[in-house]
Amino acid sequence: MNKSTDKALNSVLVWLRRDLRTEDHAALHHACTTAEQVWCAFIFDRDIVDSLPRADRRVEFIHDSLEQVHAQLAAWGEAHGNKGVGLIVRHAVAATEIPRLAAQLEVQAVYVAHDDEPAALARDANVRTALAADGRAWHSFKDHVVFERSEVLTLASKPYSVFTPFKNAWLKKVDADHLSALEVAPHAARLAALPAHMSAHGSSQTQGGVPSLESLGFQRTNLHELKIPVGQEGGHILLADFLQRINDYEDTRNFPAVKGPSYLSVHLRFGTVSIRELAREAWARTQAGSRGAEIWLSELIWRDFYHQILHHNPRVVGASFKPEYDAIEWEQGDHAKRLFAAFCEGRTGYPLVDAAMAQINQTGYMHNRLRMVVASFLVKDLGLDWRWGEAYFALHLNDFDLAANNGGWQWAASTGCDAQPYFRIFNPTAQSEKFDAKGKFIRRYLPQLAALPDAALHAPWLAKPVELAAAGIVIGRDYPAPIVKHDEARALTLARYAVVKSKA
Repeated sequence: MNKSTDKALNSVLVWLRRDLRTEDHAALHHACTTAEQVWCAFIFDRDIVDSLPRADRRVEFIHDSLEQVHAQLAAWGEAHGNKGVGLIVRHAVAATEIPRLAAQLEVQAVYVAHDDEPAALARDANVRTALAADGRAWHSFKDHVVFERSEVLTLASKPYSVFTPFKNAWLKKVDADHLSALEVAPHAARLAALPAHMSAHGSSQTQGGVPSLESLGFQRTNLHELKIPVGQEGGHILLADFLQRINDYEDTRNFPAVKGPSYLSVHLRFGTVSIRELAREAWARTQAGSRGAEIWLSELIWRDFYHQILHHNPRVVGASFKPEYDAIEWEQGDHAKRLFAAFCEGRTGYPLVDAAMAQINQTGYMHNRLRMVVASFLVKDLGLDWRWGEAYFALHLNDFDLAANNGGWQWAASTGCDAQPYFRIFNPTAQSEKFDAKGKFIRRYLPQLAALPDAALHAPWLAKPVELAAAGIVIGRDYPAPIVKHDEARALTLARYAVVKSKA
C-alpha cells in the first residue's frame, strides 16, 4: 500500500534502491511535495555487494548511474540557489546505515519505493522497526511496476495465476492517471544541502559526489566497451531509438541477430527509466493501432504479472509454483555437474545454445528468445534442475530481476504459473534454423564455425566431411560433439515428467 501524510514534514530522507533516476520518481516526488527539506541517499549494501565478484557490470552500472543522479540533484540545487545539494552515498549495511543516517540528519521520515523481494521485505521491516524506535516514520510507494501486489485480482478477489486473464484485467483497469508522471523538477527547491558536519560518504576526508568504484572495492568491466548506456540519460537514448522501431517489434523481436528488442531491461531493473513512461508510450501507440507496440506492452504486463506472483507466492524462490513438480528427479552427481559445466561454458555441441551462453558470459545480456531456448535445453535436454540455471543467470545477467528470472525459468521448466506444457520441448537445432537461419548470431559468438555453410552451421556434427574439411573443423577438436542426443533426451524428459502426469 502506498503511504503518504497530509501533515507537512520538516525533513525527509529519500532512500534510493531500484529507482536510480530523478525524473518521474515516486518517493522523491512525494517527499518534495510534503517536506520542507529533502535529502537523497543510496547505500551500496554490504549484505549484497560484498558477496559479488570484484568485477561486476551491475555494480558498475549502478555506480555510473548514481553519478548522473548526483549531478542532476546538484544542478537543481544550484538552480534554486542552494549549493551543496547532492546524493549521499555510503558503503555499509543498509539495515543499520539508514536508521543511523536518518538520526544524523534528524529527519522525521524515510521515503522509499516498494521492493517486494523476500530479502528486501525482511530488510525493510528491520529498518522500519529501528526508525519507529526513534520516532521516525516510514513511507513506501509503488514505483517499479504499473500494477502491483493486489491491484489486479480476479472477480473472486484472488490473485491471477494465468497470464491472459491477468493481462485483460490489467488493460481494463489502466488509464492515463495510472501512467502519468510523478514530477520532481517543479518541487526541487525542497532539496537540501548536506549539513556542514556531514560528508556525502560518511568520511571527513571525502567531499561530495559518488565515491570511485575502486574505493568500493570493485574493478572496471567491459560495460562501456559494450556501449551499454547508463543512467537515465542512457535510458532516454535507448527509448528514443526503440520508439523509431517499435512498430516492427512483432516481426523482429525473436531474431537474435536483428536489432529488435528495446534493450531497456537493465534500465527497468535499476529504475533508470520509469515504467510509467514506457507503458505510457506503448499504451498510446497501441491505441493508435501499432501491433508492435501492443506486443511490447504485453511484455511489460508480463513483468507486472511475475512481480505479483512473487508477492503472493514468495515460496517460488526455491520451489516450484506447482508443488507437484518438486517431485521430479533431476540428474545428479558428477555426470550432472559435467553437463552443467559444459552448458555454462558453451560446450554443448549445439551452436545456438553455445552462442547464447557465450553472449551472456561475455556481455551479461541474452536475447529473450535465447533465454527460452537455453532454459529448455538445460531442463529438458540435459535433465538438470531449473534452479541451477536460474542461479547462473542471477549471477551473470546485467538485468537480473528475481521475479522475472524466476518466472522465466519456471515457465521453461513447466513448473511455474501459466507455463508451457511439460511435453513442449524446444528442438535446439530447429530453433537455430528458424531464428538464426543465416547463422549471423552464431558466427558472431562462435567464430570457429564461421566458415561452415549456413545449412551446416546449425548441426555441425551432421555436416558433410567435405564441408568440415573446407572449414578446417574437426568435431571434437575445434568444436564439441553434442553432449546429448535431442531425441533421446526428449524421451527421457517425458519419462521424468511422468510423475507429474500421474498426479494430475
